[in-house]
Amino acid sequence: MDDLTNDALINGTNFRTYSENLAVRSDSDDEFSAGAVDGKVEIEDAALNYHKAPKVFDRFYNSSSEEEEEDEVSSSSNYQRRLDYMLQFLDRKLSTSSSPDQPLPEYTSSGSGIGIFKPPVRAPVHPNRPPCIELRPHPLRETQVGRFLRRIVSVDDGGGPQLWAGSESGIRVWDLKNDIYSGGNEGEEEGTVRYWESAPVAAAALCLVGDGGNRVVWSGHKDGRIICWKMMDFSIAGGRGNSVSRNGFHEVFSWQAYRGPVLSMVMSSYGDLWSGSEGGAVKIWPWEALEKSLSFTVGEKHMASLLVERSYIDLRSQVTQNGAYNSIFSSDIKYMLSDLVGAKVWTASYQSFALWDARTKELLKVLNIDGQIENMSVDSLMEDEMRMKFVSNSKEKAPNSFNFFQRSRNAILGAADAVRRAAAKGGFGDDNRRIEGLVATVDGMIWIGCANGLLVQWDGNGNRLQDLQHHAFAVQSLCTVGTRIWVGYISGIVQVLDLSGKLLGQWMAHQSPVIDLAVGDGYMFTLANHGGIRGWSISSPGPLDNIFRAMLSGKEFLYTSLENVKIMAGTWNVAQGRAAPDSLISWLGSSAADVDIVVVGLQEVEMGAGFLAMSAARETMGLEGSSAGQWWLDMIGKTLDEGSTFSRVGSRQLAGLLISVWARNNIQSHVGDVDVAAVPCGLGRAIGNKGAVGLRMRVYGRVMCFVNCHFAAHLEAVSRRNADFDHVYRTMFFSRPSSILNGAAAGVSSSVQVLRTTNAMSVNPVDVVPELSEADMVVFLGDFNYRLDGISYDEARDFVSQRCFDWLRERDQLRAEMEAGNVFQGMREAVIKFPPTYKFEKHQPGLAGYDSGEKKRIPAWCDRILFRDSRSASASTCSLDCPVVASVLLYEACMDVTDSDHKPVRCIFNVEVARVDETVRRQEFGEIIRSNEKVKRLIEELAKVPEAIVSTNNIILQNQETSILRITNKSRKDKAIYEIVCEGLSTINENGQASDHHPRGSFGFPRWLQVNPAAGIIQGDQTAEIAIRHEEFQTLEEFVDGVPQNFWCEDARDKEAMLLIKVLGSCTTETKCHRIRVRYSITGKRTPMNRKANNPLPSQTNLLRSDFKLSGSCDVVDQLRNLNSP
Repeated sequence: MDDLTNDALINGTNFRTYSENLAVRSDSDDEFSAGAVDGKVEIEDAALNYHKAPKVFDRFYNSSSEEEEEDEVSSSSNYQRRLDYMLQFLDRKLSTSSSPDQPLPEYTSSGSGIGIFKPPVRAPVHPNRPPCIELRPHPLRETQVGRFLRRIVSVDDGGGPQLWAGSESGIRVWDLKNDIYSGGNEGEEEGTVRYWESAPVAAAALCLVGDGGNRVVWSGHKDGRIICWKMMDFSIAGGRGNSVSRNGFHEVFSWQAYRGPVLSMVMSSYGDLWSGSEGGAVKIWPWEALEKSLSFTVGEKHMASLLVERSYIDLRSQVTQNGAYNSIFSSDIKYMLSDLVGAKVWTASYQSFALWDARTKELLKVLNIDGQIENMSVDSLMEDEMRMKFVSNSKEKAPNSFNFFQRSRNAILGAADAVRRAAAKGGFGDDNRRIEGLVATVDGMIWIGCANGLLVQWDGNGNRLQDLQHHAFAVQSLCTVGTRIWVGYISGIVQVLDLSGKLLGQWMAHQSPVIDLAVGDGYMFTLANHGGIRGWSISSPGPLDNIFRAMLSGKEFLYTSLENVKIMAGTWNVAQGRAAPDSLISWLGSSAADVDIVVVGLQEVEMGAGFLAMSAARETMGLEGSSAGQWWLDMIGKTLDEGSTFSRVGSRQLAGLLISVWARNNIQSHVGDVDVAAVPCGLGRAIGNKGAVGLRMRVYGRVMCFVNCHFAAHLEAVSRRNADFDHVYRTMFFSRPSSILNGAAAGVSSSVQVLRTTNAMSVNPVDVVPELSEADMVVFLGDFNYRLDGISYDEARDFVSQRCFDWLRERDQLRAEMEAGNVFQGMREAVIKFPPTYKFEKHQPGLAGYDSGEKKRIPAWCDRILFRDSRSASASTCSLDCPVVASVLLYEACMDVTDSDHKPVRCIFNVEVARVDETVRRQEFGEIIRSNEKVKRLIEELAKVPEAIVSTNNIILQNQETSILRITNKSRKDKAIYEIVCEGLSTINENGQASDHHPRGSFGFPRWLQVNPAAGIIQGDQTAEIAIRHEEFQTLEEFVDGVPQNFWCEDARDKEAMLLIKVLGSCTTETKCHRIRVRYSITGKRTPMNRKANNPLPSQTNLLRSDFKLSGSCDVVDQLRNLNSP
């Protein structure tokens, strides 16, 4: 949920809190003084009014409307959960006793709450970022095998926005209009908003494009196919999304676009579908072919696929045939962008990009990231080809030698092309300036994000204007809404910029790279690499953030769920031996019946110079494990009844160190995201005879780390042991397991490793916080090798036999170092009440088995188990502010086990975990928006659309005429954003009426119409002029299998395009619309436009218009400004 880790990324160089420019002070800010910043926007008494306890029972027993009654009936189970959580909350507050299992007394080390040893800050609502909606909470990696989400896109067909997501196995869709604040259906992912999912597809979806005009979505897949999906109809039964059938997905048709993957797609401003693939392949699927295919029936699906598949235009072939060649035509086309303002299409590889005319499909320019024009003639290549043909004709007597030469030449050219493509992908020296994202803003600018965090601004003609950098890590995604630009980084940071590039705010959006962004229904949705989706208000950072935070924090008890987990941790130095089954039962099996998770740490599984050297070599190749280690895993698995009762969730071995974790089957769905780590501390910090292995996982959404250690030996090596701990704590970085058992994470990169690599290359490196510092609970176990000081062997034996452990504890080196704050800072250990576990003669039972040989090593508590939870104070109770509270129920050594010179030790923890019920909190979020008058007024103010006037409703064009359309912003202070699209095209009959209306692809313009600019910003009390021009386009060039075939397609009938002008505010998705009829007269007859057409379109008059007729480009600015009513 709202974990506050990686704050160092925000607090580092060039970073401020997310709301530094727009902030609201609230009572909750005082609790997080480090993140609080003096705000520039004040909302009177905001936090004071909203931090009060909500009137919960009014909502349960008093309904204010029929709609609320329906909601209560449909979500009765959620209300019951709220009541349960409230009772749970009251029970915690009123209870005078703890759990029935009384915890053991503990000793706490000095140094807690200082620096990297301080427990991470947690809160019901993250204090250093805006409140958000968890559309899809962070799913466990192991549950996403072959199902990871890779792309999202928001599509609005007029009936409400829908969020579509492409995964490795299919397509998902969410109804944002009706379901965004609802829960999920039974059997779906816990906490996720209700969604619909397609049948499995053969290959992963790599790109998505929405076409609201035709109510379809196009998906490009890894196997080279493009699939057309019909948008879901959520308008059934009064807009209740849950009335739509689960199998409501409808695949219209699909076709094989490439042999390789479809890497990128975009719909141009003329309705054509552009797509890119490997090796610079760019194909266009003309709207005429798509429109015809969409008209086919279900039985003609195969004909539709064949028609589109053969209709493509191969731009790479056309350009190279015309004598021009650029590096972009040998590099993968990773990104595409449609520039509505300039009617262009941008295609980009990692190192360069091309500009195309969307109407004529002409290549305009090819640039590299530095703005330098790339243009290399292929005349020499063509001459070589002609020379080769001449040689082949003159040497007919030696065809074999020529064929060999030709094959060799082709192989060399192919290899050279492969090298270029690999270099473009970063295979030979990764260029950290590679392109990672594109976005077009409403002012006609293009922004490019790079792997080094650089943001580059270009104008619509490809001129580089400026570059800036607000973050040292790689850009992963870009999106724009209104006058703001959102940037997602590989670090999980999201930034909000204005159109000039000024930083407005930033925050940690996810603990994973933000790989995609999409805007819809007033939210910016961020897709994390782990598959989680969060929705952020497009007004953030803004005045609503702290109000929502205070109100949601005050309702914590409504959505807090408490879970109880028992964890048994066991450590044993096995001295290269193997244990009898009875020994494992005595150590683990006898206590496993009452626990949920079992953590086992072994030391000295296998030793010897040869083995250690081989292990170090294998580690450099990413290999780990041994036959001895596997034997121990198998034997412990049998002891725990692996398969029937427990399941192994992960393991890691470094030389003789081995850690493994088992989870009971009934909680395995709440345990996952397993990562492992290894830190050698032996010779030169490179050999694993000493060191640590760790395993990190999420349990009920909370991060727990278990670290198995073996530190430096010998009585006098205290400082070395302290140094070993410090080295392990600071340098243990986790990554995905490499074992087959944990192959669930295949295909998903470790963001931590990527961040470390990127940080090493960055210009302004940020100090990396140890990952162990970010965990909610950390358990250290192992052979720490701390001994007893100031005591002889005989004295120690006497005290042990008399069980005088209090006196022995005063001689304990570890206790002394912990008191001094030199090691295990801030960690706890139950008071030891068992005999020292080292050193014994093997197979000698009882206390008489202590070492009696020549060395007579003094007995010591070498084998220990320490922990740290979320508590900053021992009296803290479990809550969302302190989400993990652990106590020790059992801490003992198994003295009857004699298979090693060490005794095994076990510790049982009772762990309380507080987690958020995202479904309930999401509903609370929605209720605040619906019911709170102050919030509603602020939202209405932020979503306000300026009043605007359009100069005319009707335009007639003939013989390449140009007409000027004017839009006037009546507001004196607010900016107005306009966007012009084409709703459809009609034919004018003999009576002068429009008929046979057809929608245009993605609201694209017909080819005979040019609108410039089709989008822009109008300052307060200003007027924008838009040129509406008729372009001569009577010859339609059709393509079959990429080969042009010209047809003279004269259509003597007049045409009429219905243009839709959408006006928005600076930071809103709400629009006011006005329709304009643009008639294209071929016959020369200027027939008066009849509004009562055969199939009229609905008319919206939210915008004002002038009541006088315009002629050409006459100036009517003064008259427009003085108009106050339609």
